[in-house]
Amino acid sequence: MYAPYFGLSHEPFSIAPDPRYLFMSERHREALAHLLYGLGGGGGFVLLTGEIGTGKTTVCRGFLEQIPDNCNVAYIFNPKLTVTELLQSVCEEFRIEVPRREGVAATVKDYLDPLNAFLLRSHAQGRNSVLIIDEAQNLSADVLEQLRLLTNLETSERKLLQIVLIGQPELRELLSQPQLEQLAQRVIARFHLDALTRTETQQYVRHRLEVAGLSRALPFDRSALERIHKRSGGVPRRINLLCDRALLGAFGRSEAGVTRAIVDQAAREVFGDPAPSAQRTWPRQAAVLGVGLLAGAGLVAAAHWWTESSLPVATPPVAAAAPAVPPPEPPATVEVASVQPVVAQAAAPAAAASSPTPPTLLRDERQAWRELAQAWKLEPGEGDPCQALARESVHCFTRTLPLVLIRQLDRPGIVTLDRDTGKPSYAVLTALNDKSATLSAGGSEQTVTLAALAARWNGEWATLWRAPAGFDPRSPEREGRKLSQWVDEQLARAGAKPGDGEATGGSLRTRIRSFQLAQGLPADGVLGPMTFMQLNRSAGLDEPHLRQAP
Repeated sequence: MYAPYFGLSHEPFSIAPDPRYLFMSERHREALAHLLYGLGGGGGFVLLTGEIGTGKTTVCRGFLEQIPDNCNVAYIFNPKLTVTELLQSVCEEFRIEVPRREGVAATVKDYLDPLNAFLLRSHAQGRNSVLIIDEAQNLSADVLEQLRLLTNLETSERKLLQIVLIGQPELRELLSQPQLEQLAQRVIARFHLDALTRTETQQYVRHRLEVAGLSRALPFDRSALERIHKRSGGVPRRINLLCDRALLGAFGRSEAGVTRAIVDQAAREVFGDPAPSAQRTWPRQAAVLGVGLLAGAGLVAAAHWWTESSLPVATPPVAAAAPAVPPPEPPATVEVASVQPVVAQAAAPAAAASSPTPPTLLRDERQAWRELAQAWKLEPGEGDPCQALARESVHCFTRTLPLVLIRQLDRPGIVTLDRDTGKPSYAVLTALNDKSATLSAGGSEQTVTLAALAARWNGEWATLWRAPAGFDPRSPEREGRKLSQWVDEQLARAGAKPGDGEATGGSLRTRIRSFQLAQGLPADGVLGPMTFMQLNRSAGLDEPHLRQAP
């Protein structure tokens, strides 16, 4: 309902576990790393707990995406079962045929025998077997004991069944009971998932809005975001419910964005929270009103600076009251020239008639590459820049990417503008925040709103990345032993768990997928340019970064 009003392609705060909105905080990444570590830990139990709505299902889905192809997976989401029903469900999930005896109810042994045979056969074929049980706090003591007995089947090297238990904090209390001590001793990895911090809550909200297509300023002001964290407790599901209702409330009031008052009202409607204590708010309201009046004047003055529509340039905060003295002469830079008319409009209406300086853009794509190379302290010369840079193990990379991923890669890049007109122009994206972007071209800089950028940019973005010594992206041997050893070292520096001693194979590929997921990249386990970018960044290589836009 409110999505088009806020410039979104779809509503961003559904509580359905849509994989497009996957957000991995630092704690979620640690939880995923523990699950992946347990997967290669030789069998036994892995435990993941967390309060309701903290993202356990999100981590589980990420875990399922990272499980290697040589794994058989059984997933049980309704654990309120008897021992026989549980074994029946496990056999069905593993697609194990169980012989039926007509007129006789199946026994535990009827399921155990084919299950054991399946596990032995899978092990002989080089396949692992993983059983994941969600909402495991609902398991009864006798079912837990049967699960422990399932892990008794083992070889001299490892157990043949890995069991992952996911549940609420009560699961930890359940396993601490004396009668389940033997099971507790077989837990090889455990992790408790806490709520998001204040900073992570803000990142989470911004991430979901950007995935939903946001190309303008964030519709939540800072005080609203802080209130969302406080009212939700940092629990992602509660954040979704609260933000969804707050956006609906702002839409119903025809407000441009969500304020703290709207968040409080939404919280009362969704959670039944008591109304906050009354506070003296008139000074802040007066200040906001003053800023709004001046900012509105600035939009008129700069309406045609970046696009022919009324999309404004990004402007720095303006004082709450108009100055009593004439404004100073603007400096001769493009960025400030586009900002100064905001104050001039408030002080002298006649100044609005003057047109701000139009932005400087490049028509030659090669020149854009050369300007980008300067940020890397490289000089590609007059020929093909990408060919020249490749000789120094620095390669060109072009892809259509959303801003959320560009922010994650955190490096300057070339944006192609007006591609659809047949007369494209180019600029280097050098700074970015949740409201604006700074573009550099021809020795000048312009800071524009994300909405203004979106009006002329189709998402095409290009950047540079440094390859390890001796690496050739065109070579069919690009994933040889020497390169795999280098990647293994960088993963270790980035905080990934050490490898198992083999430089190649499934173990390293699994760790690459885990690293990609933790970095917000497509998790395919393949060493591509974006993976190298994040490996270099995590390892602390000296490479240029995006600045924070003013």
